[in-house]
Amino acid sequence: MAYDEGLAQRVREQFEELDDVVEKKMFGGLCFMVQGNMSLGVNAEDLMVRVGPEGHEEALAQPHARPMDFTKRPMKGFVFVDPKGYEDDAALASWVERSLRFVLTLPAK
Repeated sequence: MAYDEGLAQRVREQFEELDDVVEKKMFGGLCFMVQGNMSLGVNAEDLMVRVGPEGHEEALAQPHARPMDFTKRPMKGFVFVDPKGYEDDAALASWVERSLRFVLTLPAK
C-alpha cells in the first residue's frame, strides 16, 4: 500500500531534534521508530499514532481520531488520525508529542 510522502516528510521534520529515529516500512506504510519502538506511522493518508493503553481513550476523544483496526479488531494503544486531524503543523506536533509521551517511557530496543 502506498503512503502519503508529503505527510511522511512532515513527520520527519517533527523528529529532527531526536537522535534515535529510524524509518521502517511496516503495517503497509512507513513507521517512525524512536529508540527501537514504533511511535508514528503513515498509512495511505492516515497518521498512525501510538499513544499507549493509558492514553488510548483520551486520544480517541480527539477530533478525527478513530481506533486503529487493521484486522477489524482495534489495537489498544494505537489510533488512526484522519487528514483533517493533522492538517496544520500545530495539530501534527500535538500528535507527535502525545506519542512521544508514551514511547519515551518504554525501554530502548
